[in-house]
Amino acid sequence: MKPARSHLSRVLACLALAGAAPSNAQTLAPISVTATRTELPPFDVPASVDVVDGERLRSDGRAQVNLSESLALVPGLLARDRQNQAQDLQLSVRGFGARSTFGVRGVRLYVDGIPATMPDGQGQLSHIDLASVGRLEVLRGPFSVLYGNSSGGVMQVFTEEGQGSPVLSSSAATGSHGLRRFDIKAGGVAGVLGYVLSAGRLSTDGYRAHSAAERAGANLRLDWALDSERKLTLLANTVSVAAQDPLGLSRAQFDVAPRSADASATTFNTRKTVRQSQLGAVYEHRVNADHQLRLMVYGGERATTQFQAIPTGVQANPLHPGGVIGLARDYGGLDLRWTTRTLLAQRPLEIVGGLAYDAMKETRRGWQNFQGTTPGVQGALRREEDNRVTSLDPYLQASWKPAPHWTVNAGVRHSLVRFSSDDRYIVGTNRDDSGSVRYSATLPAAGITYAPSAQWRVYAAAGRGFETPTFNELAYRPAGTGLNFALRPSRSDNLEAGVKWRSAAGTLPRLESTLAVFHTATRDEIVTQSNVGGRSTFQNAGATRRRGLELAGSIAPARHWLAQLSYTLLDARYRDGFACVGNAVLCPAALVPAGNRIPGTARTALAAEIGWRPPTGWRAGVDARYLGSVAVNDVNSDAAASFVTLGAHVGYVAEINRWTLSAAARIDNLADRRYAGSVIVNEGNGRYFEPAAGRNHVVSVSANYRF
Repeated sequence: MKPARSHLSRVLACLALAGAAPSNAQTLAPISVTATRTELPPFDVPASVDVVDGERLRSDGRAQVNLSESLALVPGLLARDRQNQAQDLQLSVRGFGARSTFGVRGVRLYVDGIPATMPDGQGQLSHIDLASVGRLEVLRGPFSVLYGNSSGGVMQVFTEEGQGSPVLSSSAATGSHGLRRFDIKAGGVAGVLGYVLSAGRLSTDGYRAHSAAERAGANLRLDWALDSERKLTLLANTVSVAAQDPLGLSRAQFDVAPRSADASATTFNTRKTVRQSQLGAVYEHRVNADHQLRLMVYGGERATTQFQAIPTGVQANPLHPGGVIGLARDYGGLDLRWTTRTLLAQRPLEIVGGLAYDAMKETRRGWQNFQGTTPGVQGALRREEDNRVTSLDPYLQASWKPAPHWTVNAGVRHSLVRFSSDDRYIVGTNRDDSGSVRYSATLPAAGITYAPSAQWRVYAAAGRGFETPTFNELAYRPAGTGLNFALRPSRSDNLEAGVKWRSAAGTLPRLESTLAVFHTATRDEIVTQSNVGGRSTFQNAGATRRRGLELAGSIAPARHWLAQLSYTLLDARYRDGFACVGNAVLCPAALVPAGNRIPGTARTALAAEIGWRPPTGWRAGVDARYLGSVAVNDVNSDAAASFVTLGAHVGYVAEINRWTLSAAARIDNLADRRYAGSVIVNEGNGRYFEPAAGRNHVVSVSANYRF
């Protein structure tokens, strides 16, 4: 550990001397972000917000398997490398979402303004089409609470708009562990219609045994200029995923055979299939120079079937829901928003008011994962219920400039979330467990920004958020059957202060930097109570605390050169102890003491990159990443060790008449380091570790033709 800490200190010292800049410095063209629902340059937003250009997701020879490849330079955000396509990307912001064992929770997700987080707070990213992403925004801190339930942070993805003359492009990649990817995209403008259509397919044999996966999807965006004041955007996408699940590994398995799968994974053929289709529309009407209307509506369906490794003996209990989960979800909603620009005390004032409504209906079924003596096949029905969750959220936000160098931002949102369940499996001792519950909270946020010059911004902000249980956390009571409606939402108080600096426009070297400190106090944190026999139950613990520092920067010393660095310090702990039950592996002392680290969080994260990227000709770059140790469970009995990884890429771009041709090669984990890419928090069998790939490569080519 000492050499790593010494290296870390030297890198941080270099950053302080260089005055480097935030990760959004990679985007050279002027951009505006919608983090506070008012379009502002990232530099002027009174919050920690980073922008990742869509081209970055596809450049430098990246495999484009998932977003974790491209987000290391966003401070405060941890996107884990699971090497398991049967489980969605593991994503956390300042410790929110770290305990999620599948999907994304605690972080609000949006794609083109359409929620990818359901109203219960559970989200997923599998339908994001990386080939057509225009930009990605990450908002952290107090203003994220204005997005409602489970908004410890906010990630918004925006697909490209069709622009200019028609372009047809395709790309292909091949790499280690049987990786194969092919994408094709068409975009442009035809009269008043802008269009981008993208489709692709990906398959892999997987780094580990029993981890093969296939994914296919398509995305369509149409931007129709109805007239000079009105615009209609139509959005459609579909995705299908079929993936084997190698499960996690115990400490002994991870140390001896990290590429293996647990024996139960092959015995029960653990796997997952997902199919999702979604439609959406956004109507924007600029009534006049001071008033604007925006209406977004969407709807979709998602079907999931997952085979788990639940022993047949455990399922002998007549109250057990079985080892196969089937979810059929229909969801939809709308967001109606009005923006007004006026004056207050003769100073500019912008007001945004709106109403968001989201609903999801879920049919949840459970079956035995065996027939007779044959495991890994769907057997007898053991659970069936219709669940529904809705959220209704009016909100109001304002931005006022009381003086030339000062800006005040404030907002409030009221969230009302209703859950209901209609039990349709009433057999023998399995009684009727129908019921309902509702949660509500008023969520204020406010911030102030001081701009002493064109190069400096100083800000402070505060906000109050809340996080309801998800249906997955309500799924089991500590005893008996039915949903655990006794769970309460957790509530948090968030504080942040920060400084942003950049060098004068047009100067070299071009420097930018951001520094933010934050403190979040949460009460009634939702934590694991037990995890036995495939049944995870949850409870409300006492208080938790998350506090830390984020530093990010970039320096462009000369044309086509760019060096970037980000550093995160996060101290996330339980302030109160709480009881836990279950097996001796998960909770040997039946008590989680106060002061323990929140599992799934790393105290320190550091990422650095340097690259040479001229528009044509040769390109090259290197990158490094350090992540501190990560506790795997609430009792902190074990941890995934800290690690450092290195990567390098080289490529070439040529323009020939109407063609743009490129090729790239990339190697990750150059030192072939063995480490855990992610952990399964509080896994009841002690199989916490998901190994990352060893040294691996990918080779990609692309071709664009402009008509």
